[in-house]
Amino acid sequence: MPLFALICTDKPDHADLRAATRAAHLAYIDDTGAVVHGGPFLNPQGGMIGSLVIVDVPNRAMAESWAANDPYAKAGLFGDVRIEEWKKVLG
Repeated sequence: MPLFALICTDKPDHADLRAATRAAHLAYIDDTGAVVHGGPFLNPQGGMIGSLVIVDVPNRAMAESWAANDPYAKAGLFGDVRIEEWKKVLG
């Protein structure tokens, strides 16, 4: 199956919303089993300001569906979400 990178940027000043929905986001990752790599983007102070999630799904439509159903997205955390097909070469 192809891999897709979800590159998500939080809306400014939404750290409290991220914290409040983090457990649901992590449970969604566990429940779907589609994530092969993931983690937050950090600001210079170490605060979370976005997410990079690599999902292994059959097609782009499934990646879009996964992204739309992420509790972070449903809560309105992200100001921008980019989805790109990704090819693993190293690591």
